[in-house]
Amino acid sequence: MTHLSVVVPVKDERDNVRPLADRVRTALAGGPAWELVVVDDGSTDGTFAELAAVAAADPRVKVVRLRRNFGQSAATQAGLDAATGDIIVTMDGDLQNDPADIPLLVAKLDEGYDAVLGRRENRQDKLILRKVPSLAANWLIRRVLDVPFKDFGCTLRAMRREVAGGLDLYGEMHRFITALILQQGARVAQVPVRHHPRTAGRSKYTLSRTVRVTLDLLTVKFLGSYQARPMHVFGSVGLACLALGLSCGLAAVGMKYAVGMGMTANPLFLIGAVAGLTGVQFLSLGLVGEVLARVYFESQGKRPYAVRDRRNLGEPSPARKAA
Repeated sequence: MTHLSVVVPVKDERDNVRPLADRVRTALAGGPAWELVVVDDGSTDGTFAELAAVAAADPRVKVVRLRRNFGQSAATQAGLDAATGDIIVTMDGDLQNDPADIPLLVAKLDEGYDAVLGRRENRQDKLILRKVPSLAANWLIRRVLDVPFKDFGCTLRAMRREVAGGLDLYGEMHRFITALILQQGARVAQVPVRHHPRTAGRSKYTLSRTVRVTLDLLTVKFLGSYQARPMHVFGSVGLACLALGLSCGLAAVGMKYAVGMGMTANPLFLIGAVAGLTGVQFLSLGLVGEVLARVYFESQGKRPYAVRDRRNLGEPSPARKAA
């Protein structure tokens, strides 16, 4: 097993492939064994031909070519699956991340951390299209997930293999790798890293990502807080709706006998009926969620916890390994 794997998903980055390999080679020269795992996510500009040539010249460069464009999350997961190092570094392939910062991240891991994240200093991006949406997204993520870090969008990070192995990236969850790592109970630090302007290729970032970030954030929050207990969130809403419905119904009955107002003419009666039906639906959804949670954990042999270390216990049986 190599000591260090650098995982880089790319799409249409033909002009950046060779400089990327050269910079990684320079940054890691004289250090422990390493490999560069580049995932071609359905490029159409000749990126794979460049990658094939680089890989032919240096066996430490491994290339994974996906059949089509599956997105950055899927490409990152493919790279993590192909990596063999006990320390895994992820970064972008547009050369805005600096491979020279990799030794800094790895050295920080040696202080006892499970993952070290980069924080982009003097970010070299457009103000309106990149910086402002990123600041808003980082603020929202900190508030919703209650995590202290300032930069969640930096893809330059180093992780121990056991942490990377606990990631399952679907949809566009690559934006929330930091949150997913923290939900494992990992010890995480963040250090400043360099950030360079893009000099070749074209950015794939658009403002529409801001909307998708918000929706994905709800998914991450739910999975992190309520995946094993969905009734707590749906049941709470359901009980609140039932309480509202009961209150409105009692108020409508009281108004009928106090002032003679007809039940069907009283808007409180209609509000109470709708709230009651909504409450029943939320409670039913919570029950269905509880059944699905048990199917998810039990059918795959997953456990609702993660173990950091053991003493005098040995390894668990395969059927009882932690999720």
